[in-house]
Amino acid sequence: MKLNGTSIIGYSRGAASKSTFHAFNPATGEDLETAFYKAEPAEIERACKLAECAFLAYRRIRPEKRGDFLRAIADEIEALGDTLLERYVAESGLPAGRAQGERGRTCGQLRLFADHISQPGWDRSESEEAQPDRRPLPKPATRIRHIGIGPVVVFGPSNFPLAFDVAGGDTASALAAGCPVIVKAHSSHPGTSELVGQAIVKAAQACGMPDGVFSLIFGDGRGAGTALVEHPSIKAVGFTGSEGAGRALFNLAAARAEPIPVFAEMSSINPVLLFSEKLAEDPDGLASGLTGSVTLGVGQFCTNPGLILVSKSAASESFVDGLAKQLKAVEEAPMLDKGVKASYVDGLDRLASAGRTEELLKADGMVGCGAVPALYKTSVEAFLSNTDLWTEVFGPVTLIVECEKDSQFNEVLYKLGGQLTVSFFATDGDVSSNASTLQLLETKAGRVIQNGWPTGVEVCATMVHGGPYPATTDGRFTSVGLRAIDRFLRPVCYQDLTEAARNTIL
Repeated sequence: MKLNGTSIIGYSRGAASKSTFHAFNPATGEDLETAFYKAEPAEIERACKLAECAFLAYRRIRPEKRGDFLRAIADEIEALGDTLLERYVAESGLPAGRAQGERGRTCGQLRLFADHISQPGWDRSESEEAQPDRRPLPKPATRIRHIGIGPVVVFGPSNFPLAFDVAGGDTASALAAGCPVIVKAHSSHPGTSELVGQAIVKAAQACGMPDGVFSLIFGDGRGAGTALVEHPSIKAVGFTGSEGAGRALFNLAAARAEPIPVFAEMSSINPVLLFSEKLAEDPDGLASGLTGSVTLGVGQFCTNPGLILVSKSAASESFVDGLAKQLKAVEEAPMLDKGVKASYVDGLDRLASAGRTEELLKADGMVGCGAVPALYKTSVEAFLSNTDLWTEVFGPVTLIVECEKDSQFNEVLYKLGGQLTVSFFATDGDVSSNASTLQLLETKAGRVIQNGWPTGVEVCATMVHGGPYPATTDGRFTSVGLRAIDRFLRPVCYQDLTEAARNTIL
């Protein structure tokens, strides 16, 4: 497929506007070929109206046929072959192996949702018979099922150009629910986005889906994003990104004449608790595991372990020394774009200037978009007194909070806001000695992990990638796994329908 650089509005192309931008290769520091045109207001209006019209038809299409559509999208993405992978690598600076893995995850979750909605009962339908003779009042016949909420706008992130973006989990779950999708492409990988968008349109046409079931918009985040969220045709928003941007979208949606839900995955420092017995067993092994987790993808994971809790001991000193040495040996690698790199540098400055923090490893000599790991340490008292230490720094850095004893972990956890994950490394003896701490964990995070690192999220029926605010705007939901579809469904009860009415409505 050829890149055109224009937005995809349903089955047609957008216009070549005056305002353009280029993708940037963070590894070489050069702009890439192909100018991308920012959508004009009229194009955004047309995409929203097409989605509104498409919803009337798409929601009535049999789930099995929608499942065929999702499978066709996966097939078309795979058919892009090396063209997609090469563009992904050029726009992200990430290695080819990461691109292949992310493509596999993208196609896998599309097929997962396809299989899900092809099964009876996927919409959680349930019936209760009438009891006309019940006293003091008769009971009506009722049936409940879940239907699509309406057109959905999806904002993709910078750090997952495939698995969380144009055909990622938000899009897959919304399409599975029976909702048309408009994707606001991320400016750091527009070529990857356009290729995947073309694949979706090709699949939609081949499967006879209504025009407007999918659109892809290029544009600046504030102008195009605001217009999409405020449009009355839009009924929900999916977002992955910073807390500031996610909260801004949430506020916009809440201020509408008809408020709509914003399912935003935002900020998380993903605490890791290293209990004393477990730490004493293998401090070097834990240092090695943490090094791999902190630096995976140059630290650009929403599940990056940004806070480590330990108790002072000979084992903790060995662990910290080993961690600093291993992180120092990690070579510089490019971050996703200039903005992400600038944010990383700002975050490191915030940690260094927070007061009573010790810089165990300084990120020196970073050139262009390149980044190296950093490591900081502080006390419980200093951490609790400085909220600057509680916020996420997006990149290969972590902060160690040194406690006097394991029971002090509670003091830190009580202060923290919601998290995507919390991990604890513990022996059975540690578990017995720290029951109150472990029971606190589920109130703080959507995923609780024992003896494992948080980076890496399995796509399955029982996964939760969410958590209390500020990890997300609604901790009742997940953006990964089969239950991600629940965000874009709403329950409807049908009472005393005749057979003719059931056949017409249901």
